[in-house]
Amino acid sequence: MKHIPTLLLIAAIICTCIGFYIRAEDSAKGEFLIGISIAVTFFITMPIFIYQRWKNRSVKDYMLTKENIEKMRDYSKEKKL
Repeated sequence: MKHIPTLLLIAAIICTCIGFYIRAEDSAKGEFLIGISIAVTFFITMPIFIYQRWKNRSVKDYMLTKENIEKMRDYSKEKKL
């Protein structure tokens, strides 16, 4: 699961390059390959990447709650001393 986003991204980049190469001869096929590779990048690769990075994290650590605001204030006071 760790290497899937990397492989999909490399495949999309290769497909885009092939699409630009083919576009000179056959415009429809080239545009189709470019479009498919961009769709795969944004609708499949990016969600997998985001899920992979956020699966072990707590959203509460990144929200502004009273506790977190007080932690930031205490941290800034400690830093000033």
